[in-house]
Amino acid sequence: MRTLLACLMVLSVATAAGAAGSAVSYEVNGEPYEGHFVSPAAGAPFVLLVHDWDGLTDYEVKRAGMLADLGYAVFAADLFGAGVRPAKVEDRRRLTSALYGNREKMRTLLYGAVEAAKALGADVKNGVAMGYCFGGTAVLELARSGADLKGFVTFHGGLETPEGQDYARTRGCLLVFHGTADTSVTMDHFAALAGELEAEEIPHEMITYGGAPHAFTVFGTDRYREDADRKSWERFRAFLDETLR
Repeated sequence: MRTLLACLMVLSVATAAGAAGSAVSYEVNGEPYEGHFVSPAAGAPFVLLVHDWDGLTDYEVKRAGMLADLGYAVFAADLFGAGVRPAKVEDRRRLTSALYGNREKMRTLLYGAVEAAKALGADVKNGVAMGYCFGGTAVLELARSGADLKGFVTFHGGLETPEGQDYARTRGCLLVFHGTADTSVTMDHFAALAGELEAEEIPHEMITYGGAPHAFTVFGTDRYREDADRKSWERFRAFLDETLR
């Protein structure tokens, strides 16, 4: 993990971490980032949460709080930089494309978030990474890197494996939630990933929900599907209990 990091320093915690959580300023390779940390108790099982393509927003903070209510310490990572929360589609595409084109940087930022959580007292050895859309894609990148986590969970994330990569170094198990009606990430991608994981003998579970489009868990949007959100969250809760308790 540390071989990817030239520099990591937790700079400050905005408020004392508690039920509501707190903003956390930290650095990776000398650049500033701002995550969010919440922990219900010392030694709580750990979840790394990776944001969608609009950056770390109230959506991720809400999900982190939901997990804290279940007894998990959560660090919501920032992969774009402190204060960078793109509102325009073109800016979101630019920021995500830059990381898709530089997978080493993406990995460094993910490991940096884990190290920031560790510096705050999180038990990162008893942890799972999860993410939404772009964040789900990033979580699979983390899985392929050989990160020492017990599980990797993606909600409607990109499923294609970049050229030259594979899951040979993956530790832990994978849980994939996908919408059958997703036109951005197709069922062909879903099936191809299943074949890769089976070939590498990676423990995995992959679930697809009929009628669910891309981003089916995002509250308050026309893509939101309550049934798929509820079912995927319930399975995720059970997975965390099975994996981290």
